[in-house]
Amino acid sequence: QVQLVESGGGLVQAGGSLRVSCTASGRTFSRYVMGWFRQAPGKEREFVAAISWSGDTLYYADSVKGRFTISRDNAKNTVYLQMNSLKPEDTAVYYCAASPVEGVNPALYDYWGQGTQVTVSS
Repeated sequence: QVQLVESGGGLVQAGGSLRVSCTASGRTFSRYVMGWFRQAPGKEREFVAAISWSGDTLYYADSVKGRFTISRDNAKNTVYLQMNSLKPEDTAVYYCAASPVEGVNPALYDYWGQGTQVTVSS
């Protein structure tokens, strides 16, 4: 069992930066692929980024490539999403999730956090 808690969301102006974090409970964090997803009002949840257990393989949605960076610190059971050059269309609730396998499909992820709101003003 893995419990995930996100933090670091907030309000930022367009062009600004924000870092969200996700801390996991349990001693098996390093065995999971970690992903970030987001859901805007009236839209489906969409993939944002994912990182392999070792941190060697990264996945990004085209919409955030070059602006967002995912990283993890297995010693701290934490995964991060650094978001730069934020746009109003990045406004959403951001969720972290854990999966035993690599992939971008939300159905692969067994554990989810409660989400943190990120709002980008124009």
